[in-house]
Amino acid sequence: MSMRGKSERTLILLRHAKSDWSGRDADIDRPLSKRGLHEAPQAGRWLAHGVASIDLAVVSPAHRARETWELASAELDSRPPASIDDRMYAASASQLLGVVHTLPGDAETVLLVGHNPGMEELLSLLTGEPTAMPTSAIAVIGVQGAWSTAGKSTARLLASGKPPT
Repeated sequence: MSMRGKSERTLILLRHAKSDWSGRDADIDRPLSKRGLHEAPQAGRWLAHGVASIDLAVVSPAHRARETWELASAELDSRPPASIDDRMYAASASQLLGVVHTLPGDAETVLLVGHNPGMEELLSLLTGEPTAMPTSAIAVIGVQGAWSTAGKSTARLLASGKPPT
């Protein structure tokens, strides 16, 4: 099913699944919790049913984000290429917008896997709609024109929420 208009690109934001705080791992090395291991495939199933195709995934280098993408993408009919991008880790909205502005021009649908508060702030910055992004939440944003010009006046929220667990 496609929610996208004719000249619209699709940006999908996926916040990593719930992480495990019980260990002494450095923040970047924190794995998913038992709940997160259950939630991530649910997010993938939502993507498989809610998004026609994904051309590229850009993923934070944090273990929990990479693990979320691995589990979510296993639910897709075909896994898109993924890029681990250091700019995604602990990024602010403006840093994430910088990632969006450098996305390949031939990619029509791109998924970012990252962290809060940056994901919520980017969503609000692009759409003007403050929207909660709890763990495993997904937001689908329609972006008019080129990635390099994405901004508030060119983007609209198409769907958001947390897949049922």
